[in-house]
Amino acid sequence: MKEMATDRKQSKEAAKAQHEKGKLTAYERIEMLADPESFTEIEEYAELQSTQYGLQEKKMAGDGVVAGFGKVNGRNVCIYAQDFTFMGGSMGEMHNKKIAKVMELALKTGCPLVGLFDSGGARIQEGVGGLDGGGKIFHLNTFASGVVPQISAILGPCAGIAVYSPALTDFVFMVDKISNMFITGPEVIKTVTGESIDFQGLGGSSVHAAKSGVAHFRTASEKECLLKIKKLLSYLPSNNLESPQPQNTGDNPQRTNAALNSIVPEDPKKSYDARKVINEAADKSSFFEVMEEYAQNCIVGFGRLNGKVIGIVANQPMVLAGCLDINSSDKISRFVRFCDAFNIPLINFVDVTGYLPGTEQEHHGVIRHGAKILFAYSEANVPKISLVVRKAYGGAYIALVSKQMGYDYVMAWPQAEIAVMGAEQAVNIIHRKEIAADKTGKVRKEKANEFSEHFLNPYVAAREGRIDKVIEPKETRRELIKALEMLLAKRERRPAKKHGNMPL
Repeated sequence: MKEMATDRKQSKEAAKAQHEKGKLTAYERIEMLADPESFTEIEEYAELQSTQYGLQEKKMAGDGVVAGFGKVNGRNVCIYAQDFTFMGGSMGEMHNKKIAKVMELALKTGCPLVGLFDSGGARIQEGVGGLDGGGKIFHLNTFASGVVPQISAILGPCAGIAVYSPALTDFVFMVDKISNMFITGPEVIKTVTGESIDFQGLGGSSVHAAKSGVAHFRTASEKECLLKIKKLLSYLPSNNLESPQPQNTGDNPQRTNAALNSIVPEDPKKSYDARKVINEAADKSSFFEVMEEYAQNCIVGFGRLNGKVIGIVANQPMVLAGCLDINSSDKISRFVRFCDAFNIPLINFVDVTGYLPGTEQEHHGVIRHGAKILFAYSEANVPKISLVVRKAYGGAYIALVSKQMGYDYVMAWPQAEIAVMGAEQAVNIIHRKEIAADKTGKVRKEKANEFSEHFLNPYVAAREGRIDKVIEPKETRRELIKALEMLLAKRERRPAKKHGNMPL
């Protein structure tokens, strides 16, 4: 038996078949992800049990999946990798039981779970036995959600029932040219709808990273993908009872940010790249963006402040003026809920005029999707800090800034504008008759200036207790670090309940 398993590992023909497709084998992937000599395989000799369709003649130790535990950067991690060289990595009864076994091990031991997917989906020859095993996997994915971090890498096809497990995990990685995910393939779609499309056009990495939002990360190669998984794990705790491990980044906590005086234009109508603000305030080279290609009007990701892990949410004025919309609402709320589940403090960099207007947004449910942000932030009891960089208007102000929403500490730069809406829009409503009667445009300008002075000035909000502190841009990093370190000991009681009902 041991010899049979060894032959499977070292099969040159199987490895060649994978390499010809530009792919690594299951074992090569695990060796690249795990620390050297740290991986221990479980249920190595498990074989399929079905006798239908001559399956006994095809059976092989492992049943198309390698499962076990090892270390990544010195920390325990449970890993499974589907082996496409055996029946296309299809998910049969024993195959699924092995995945479920390693998932249960991750839950028992409180360590992250990484799944490396390369599967054509359910093994048809085994009937509903394989389907029931998929149900067990989905059940465990749900149980593990918010308990241990779950990461999925799509390293080949991921079809049919195989797609739902990654969709239930916290982060999904895909690789250009080799990854694809879909529920029904091109042939079925052609038969049912008449549409002609190839695998990449239907469910390739660019589709899911930029359009569907299923993929959180897209990489050019498997090696880059596995290295990014390692980097992501460095920001995460092993489970929900721990906090992320601090690291000495070598960046001075007293460093000032003189560059912030010029990054954000004085003209509120001009755009800028919010990443420059984030990179200036956070520890150098620590920002790790999530879902970079999806809903680009907002930015989310992990970073460090004085070595401590933070979750960052920022409006991106370069896209849709940083407005919130359906997709950005989903992106932000999902990220916020993950950070809250795993004890990661949240910091908002706010420059937002509100929710994106338009019939398309309204008809597709911007109210329902926008409410997800309100729910996620209200539900979160990790430290929550908000910095108004330039604008915070209307419902978006409530969602991202308001202390009545539960923000622990709110700051603003001197040029910040906080109001129901911008000055020009406001006076068009409040003084519409006077403005309509004035043909010179002088009244509109005077009323707009008057409104700005009385309502948009951050010191007005500060006097009313809505802002804790108005800070100079160059002091941003130092003030964020002070606020974060004060709030790390935060404790908050919530009403006892089974769970809330998020507006999905």
